[in-house]
Amino acid sequence: MQYRTLGRTGVQVSTLVLGAMNFGPIGGTTQDEATAIVDAALEAGVNLVDTADMYGTGVSEEMVGRAIAGRRDDLVLATKATMPMGDERNHRGSSRRWLVTALEDSLRRLGVDHVDLYQMHRWDPLTSDEETLSALTDLQRAGKIRYFGSSTFPAYRIVEAQWAAREHHLGRYVTEQPSYSILQRGVEAHVLPVTEQYGLGVLVWSPLASGWLSGAVRAGREITTNRSKTLPRRFDTSLPANRARLEAVEQLAKVADQAGLTMIQLALGFVTAHPAVTSAIIGPRTVEHVRSQLAAADTVLPADVLDAIDSIVAPGVDLAPEEKVDTPPALLDPALRRRR
Repeated sequence: MQYRTLGRTGVQVSTLVLGAMNFGPIGGTTQDEATAIVDAALEAGVNLVDTADMYGTGVSEEMVGRAIAGRRDDLVLATKATMPMGDERNHRGSSRRWLVTALEDSLRRLGVDHVDLYQMHRWDPLTSDEETLSALTDLQRAGKIRYFGSSTFPAYRIVEAQWAAREHHLGRYVTEQPSYSILQRGVEAHVLPVTEQYGLGVLVWSPLASGWLSGAVRAGREITTNRSKTLPRRFDTSLPANRARLEAVEQLAKVADQAGLTMIQLALGFVTAHPAVTSAIIGPRTVEHVRSQLAAADTVLPADVLDAIDSIVAPGVDLAPEEKVDTPPALLDPALRRRR
């Protein structure tokens, strides 16, 4: 396992992070399986576990808490807030009112007195940066969080938050968690240059592109991955974006074969090769999954392999742009781009 410094925090973290989204209802991973996955990851040298309150409406945090019991100090623990936690309109977002409650709920579910990294799961357009950063700074001073970060923020919102922290003399986000893979490279054009400029640690999610880069999706085969069952449109090969992804996967498979690598090694080695990236988050559902992904822990791609990848999917290009989740609200809601 390789280790890198998380931004400018001085904290050393593994280049592979264990993501717990699949623990519980989302992926169907049981408590016994989750504990075995955590065991395998820690034994391999993974020292950062990432979850969120909304994963299974708290179930993932509860399962992580049980899996890490007795070894809390051996790992860096991260969770997130802001996504809806029920129908109550104020049980979401990044207001002080909700974050104080959400963090207490997360600590209770995790069975700990603090988390090392508390992340805003998405940018909340209804709440000012000053409001959010002020609340997070107070929670940090209270010892309930060590650091705080953002997740899937548009580049301009990352900049705005950094300026707000400076202007109001508040703590700042020290990490960003964007979606990044060989098939979705748009963040290379805007988000990653900004994170480099501000010295943020970067923990990328979906490096296997929802399973497209796992080796399980190939031309001529029926797509039967768990994600294809829950998000069938993302794997419907009658759609142009998915045909483009399948064509790219076939070319990437040849590159991997020639380099003596699995598709997983190629995919994880690619994202961790970018100088702005600290770590890649893996989200296994089974022990077999985690072992196959941990096998990529020491993969370092040579320049010729990285060049071959660039020739298949150009830098800064998203093959499925409609799946981007950091799109500015005005591009999604017509009412926000019309004069009233």
